[in-house]
Amino acid sequence: MAALNYHHLRYFWVIAHERSLTRAAKRLHVSQSALSVQLRQLETRLGHPLFERRNRSLVLTEAGKVTLDYADTIFATGDELLSTLDQRPAGRRQILRIGSVATLSRNFQIGLLRPILSHTNLEIVIRSGSLRELLAQLRAHTVDLVLSNQLVKRDAETPWHSHLLDEQPVSLVSRPARGQKRLRFPQDLAGVALLLPSLESDVRVTFDGLLHEAGIRPEIAAEVDDMAMLRLLAREHSGVTLVPKVVVQDELKSGQLVERCRVPQLRENFYGITLSRRFPNQWIRELLGPTRTL
Repeated sequence: MAALNYHHLRYFWVIAHERSLTRAAKRLHVSQSALSVQLRQLETRLGHPLFERRNRSLVLTEAGKVTLDYADTIFATGDELLSTLDQRPAGRRQILRIGSVATLSRNFQIGLLRPILSHTNLEIVIRSGSLRELLAQLRAHTVDLVLSNQLVKRDAETPWHSHLLDEQPVSLVSRPARGQKRLRFPQDLAGVALLLPSLESDVRVTFDGLLHEAGIRPEIAAEVDDMAMLRLLAREHSGVTLVPKVVVQDELKSGQLVERCRVPQLRENFYGITLSRRFPNQWIRELLGPTRTL
């Protein structure tokens, strides 16, 4: 039997994702007629039609869907191999690429990375962005790990693995003042100026729900989607800030800030998100250690 022509398979793969011979030909820089010939040769080799035309659109047949599933796996594996080998330059020095959600605590990140910072044969690349952007990079194998404070559920199409790295208490903190008392949660928050994480934070959503149940309408002085900025505002503003303690651990230790109240119903979870890979980066296992996969 003649071997499968992977050049033809690549052409089919592009056509299937573009759903158009015209767009696929433009993307591949070949003529549409040449592309049609390559597709027919692949169909002849496989013994099945891969597309049917409906209302001037290309629709995958059952055989086409099966072929696309295999093609996705084949080309994703090839891209992963290139990415992995690109991270293994001459010698023993390796690269670990980490994507970090912009809202994540810098203190937590440093604590997580500290055990591997002293390795001279490792270069660490850290990229910041939204969770959506970083997951796209993880899928494309341009990052090896995404650090997030949100759980990412896996599905049949994208087998994410969310490793629970840590759980941190969440508190209300403020600058110290004479005669200051501890706050009772939630009743003492009525009329208090609050500095809060943005609504993209799971902590914020739960916090709002608790205040709503208690019949308290918050007086919001600021909403911030960056933990580093929220930390700075907590030091400068006279209001009360809702924040995981790890974010302001240095300020609490130095006395710049004081804990006014622990919110017992709230915990900030930190996750390391990976993708099933045939060639995993060896540093991921050392970095994550024994974690609970969700």
